[in-house]
Amino acid sequence: MPVSDPDPDSAVLGTVSVQVCRVGDTGLTVRADLLAAEGPLEIRLGCGEGPAGERAVSVTMRTPGHDPDLAVGFLFAEGIVTAPDQVLAVHACKSGNVVRVRLRAGVDVNLARLERHFCATSSCGVCGKSSLEGVRVAAHARPVDGRPLVEPTVIQRLPETLRAAQVVFDRTGGLHAAALFDAAGNLLSLSEDVGRHNAVDKLIGAQFLAGRTPLSEDVMLVSGRASFELVQKAAVAGLPVLAAVGAPSSLAVDLAREHGLTLIGFVRADGFNVYTGAGRVRLGEADPPAGRRPLAVV
Repeated sequence: MPVSDPDPDSAVLGTVSVQVCRVGDTGLTVRADLLAAEGPLEIRLGCGEGPAGERAVSVTMRTPGHDPDLAVGFLFAEGIVTAPDQVLAVHACKSGNVVRVRLRAGVDVNLARLERHFCATSSCGVCGKSSLEGVRVAAHARPVDGRPLVEPTVIQRLPETLRAAQVVFDRTGGLHAAALFDAAGNLLSLSEDVGRHNAVDKLIGAQFLAGRTPLSEDVMLVSGRASFELVQKAAVAGLPVLAAVGAPSSLAVDLAREHGLTLIGFVRADGFNVYTGAGRVRLGEADPPAGRRPLAVV
């Protein structure tokens, strides 16, 4: 399918230079500083070749770059598209703030899921959804129990590998990241954005467009906490393992257990917590019973 992104250099797009006053032990100095770029992106959806019936489905605040991946990843995670061949074309407008996604004629779109036209902030992936039932999206591929089997030392190394590959974070210190790894800890793909959910949508969207979903043998690491919406996106993509540098929420743990995901939090070089699906970590132990503290790996 044609995919057009007029801004391929996300490392340049991801930063904005400003003048700052630096106060330190030696006094005040004026110098240039780099900030993480943030701006609105409108995602528009239509069917067939012409513009008839095209509609805006979301406006999100994001870091410019890889906007087509973000748009398609969003639609995939929301359950609007389920297969790459449903997407006829993706076009990022030269204005830099609109992406148009054209679906093939005859694709059945559940427009009811799009009635929550909303403006999502960079920190929220479920803004505008009024109920828990409204936020749930069906996962198409349940992970196979016990696969992949990952060594604890591999998980402990993931944050260091992620951090070393964050090009824009190095310049700004202000971006979230999401990355895919294989079971041996090799970095497969990485996306950065001011929004946690946008980083995941960019990552998953690129894999979806390449026909690689479900991601049934991969591990995803996110740089922040593991929230409900990130677990849901992982489940839709068929990921068996979601690891986070931060903490999961209670609803994230419930959803991960429901979908058979391994959910890992507080990943550090000296250990991590396994909240669900411990059978995918080479420990020889099952999930902790409901109501008990998560399995801690140190």
